[in-house]
Amino acid sequence: MAIKERMSGNEAVAYAVRQINPDVMPAFPITPSTEIPQMVSSYIANGEIDTEFVPVESEHSAMSAAIGSSAAGARTLTATSSAGLALMWEELLLAASNRLPIALALVLRTLSGPININCDHSDGMGARDTGWIQLYAENNQEAYDNFVQAYRIAEHADVKLPIMICQDGFITSHAVENIELLEDDVVKDFVGEYEPEEFLLNPGKPMSVGPYAVSNYVMEGKKNQLIALENSKKVILEVAEAFEKISGRKYGFFEEYHTEDADYIMLLIGSAAGTAKDAVDALRAQGVKAGLLKLRVFRPFPAKEIAQALKHCKAVAILDRCESYNTNGGVLGSEVTAALFQNKVMIDAVNYIYGLGGRDFTVEDAKGVFAELADIVENGAPIEQFKYIGLR
Repeated sequence: MAIKERMSGNEAVAYAVRQINPDVMPAFPITPSTEIPQMVSSYIANGEIDTEFVPVESEHSAMSAAIGSSAAGARTLTATSSAGLALMWEELLLAASNRLPIALALVLRTLSGPININCDHSDGMGARDTGWIQLYAENNQEAYDNFVQAYRIAEHADVKLPIMICQDGFITSHAVENIELLEDDVVKDFVGEYEPEEFLLNPGKPMSVGPYAVSNYVMEGKKNQLIALENSKKVILEVAEAFEKISGRKYGFFEEYHTEDADYIMLLIGSAAGTAKDAVDALRAQGVKAGLLKLRVFRPFPAKEIAQALKHCKAVAILDRCESYNTNGGVLGSEVTAALFQNKVMIDAVNYIYGLGGRDFTVEDAKGVFAELADIVENGAPIEQFKYIGLR
């Protein structure tokens, strides 16, 4: 039976951790993710779980310790944000290339500078090429649900890759919402026990982790890592289907909101989807065929599936909550337009930047984007790419 509760996003993730009871959690505090290790350590102190909490001197050390514990055969997690993730950079690549199914609760916060503690996606998107699976949440419910699904994805025999469970700093991490929790035994049965085939502390099968590789082996290792990421697409959908059976909540690579007959679609990630849905509802009431595609799985990138979902609309607005600094738009702008081109979907696509450093994104802002799409299609207005929404 579902448990109805009110929780912040950080509380929801920590609650999922309590239900899963992982073996090891090394962590170093950083706003706005600090509450997650704080709450987990309280669960440990109260005797509710027996996770080994490892206090470390930095985020780099946190991921180093996570790599060590995961390589030793322990189910492992950590949590961080912003500059903390940046300090882990070297170790993120090692965790993925060593094929270690570590879970990282990433509470999204802008990367410096200037110094800012509010939300954008520059930290998560900056780590897009490290080889990690990345799931993004719109709200507190999804943050909880994504974490419950995370280990079944990462630990799958065809995957064995680390996974980031991402939510928007303060907007979901600290805001309290109504949420439905699963019962402890249901989560335990769903996640299962971790039984790695190979690990360092197995005396019957000596092995090494992270050895030096000469040129004869590196490309094959990289290719195998890519194959695992490709395999994760199928596993993500299989796990989502199994999760729906215990929760009633359906997940996929993305959510389509009124896209079936939409002339104009907005594509984005994270909490701003709720704002965009309000705009879509208001425009639909006025007879405007607006729709939303909210991306949940960013890595692996579902290029073909996105192109299929967009192929019948007249124009798409692709919204990035970070700047790529390539002078050619944002991360989503680049990857979605490449997906459209490669799959021969020739529609108008406009890339916007919004919400940097926590800048508000309102229903009126979203309506304005849809109005610009309509102006382009109906009146032949020139397309202005890479516009900053709400720029003073």
